[in-house]
Amino acid sequence: MAEKKGKPTPKRKEAEAKLKYSSLSPSASKEAKRALKEQARLRRIEARAAYMRGEESALPFRDKGPARRFVRNYIDERKSITEYFLVIIMFVLFLTIIPIPAVQLAAVAIMYSSMIFIAVNGFLLSRKLKKLVSEKFPNESTKGIGMYGWMRSTQLRRLRAPAPQVGPGTTKGKKK
Repeated sequence: MAEKKGKPTPKRKEAEAKLKYSSLSPSASKEAKRALKEQARLRRIEARAAYMRGEESALPFRDKGPARRFVRNYIDERKSITEYFLVIIMFVLFLTIIPIPAVQLAAVAIMYSSMIFIAVNGFLLSRKLKKLVSEKFPNESTKGIGMYGWMRSTQLRRLRAPAPQVGPGTTKGKKK
């Protein structure tokens, strides 16, 4: 017959808690916690910098691949009014606050005309990008390429992520 151990069996929660080690537990010293937090912060900064530089290993799935890089560079080397879409909409919102009916009507007209222009431009750009990608990368899928390029083209240049690798008006990094 087995001997009694002389104490009650610990609750599952207590037994599992003993097996876990956390860098944030009270048993870890404050200096060790601080060092771990600093290392994690530095890793995040390095990963963000690599992402903004466009390093393939740091890119999320939606940005990976030669076709996506081609689309990013194609969009970034173009100058387009579509990247000012958000600025135009903010201006329109400001105009709608003014209590003059003619100004408000003009604001609504500007808003709808810019939205139609952006939508038509996006549709045409999407078709062009799919055609270019299918010619340049025949084995690459063009699914989502058009929307990817269109969304990038509607962002202000300095707010694009990953950051543009080519300047406006350049081809493959060299002036025309």
